[in-house]
Amino acid sequence: MEGKSVNWRDYITVDPEICHGRACITGTRVLVTTILDNLAAGLGPEEITASYPSITRESVQAAMCYAAELARERVVSLSG
Repeated sequence: MEGKSVNWRDYITVDPEICHGRACITGTRVLVTTILDNLAAGLGPEEITASYPSITRESVQAAMCYAAELARERVVSLSG
């Protein structure tokens, strides 16, 4: 993942018929939030892909890129 950029749109889909329309890795039922939760817990991409063999290192990076894009688009209040 070092220095390699991926287009998250190539790896992430939202389909109302799959996982209630939540963002998942294309062709799987692995939620983007699951990947992000694992990263936040300190797991590395290798550990995540070992736990979820249907995803790749690139799809883990795509989940991070997707989250970064959402963070740019939305302001969350840090007070209270």
